[in-house]
Amino acid sequence: MKEFNSYRLVKSEDLNHHGTLFAGRTSEWFVESGFIAAAHYLKPENIVCVKIHGMLFKKPVQRGDITRFSSKAVYSGKTSITAYIKVLINDETEAAVDGFITFVNLDENGKPAPHNAVLIPESDEEKKLALTAKSLLPGK
Repeated sequence: MKEFNSYRLVKSEDLNHHGTLFAGRTSEWFVESGFIAAAHYLKPENIVCVKIHGMLFKKPVQRGDITRFSSKAVYSGKTSITAYIKVLINDETEAAVDGFITFVNLDENGKPAPHNAVLIPESDEEKKLALTAKSLLPGK
């Protein structure tokens, strides 16, 4: 599955009252990163975010850090695609933040519509991510 990367420099205006990256700003970048992965498979104008399944902060992100938001679509349902996003700091290998987001494909009337996108996990890690993503969806 294709991985997409976007980079952000954490500036003063991105910080919370503790001097670390504000969760609200992180959410904005997180959703944008997941959207890019989903839009690789679906028409961007038909995609909406329906749920952030989790955005777990594992370590603080500081002013001046360069973050890499790495995203990949890991599970496709009939009308949805779930992406996994991890945030790496300054080329570290351990994620500072990670989680999943589900997007739904809509028709011209704004109703969920089948998309016919098929995602096939290639590695053990992708298989694990796909199973986790599937378990996050209602009725799975």
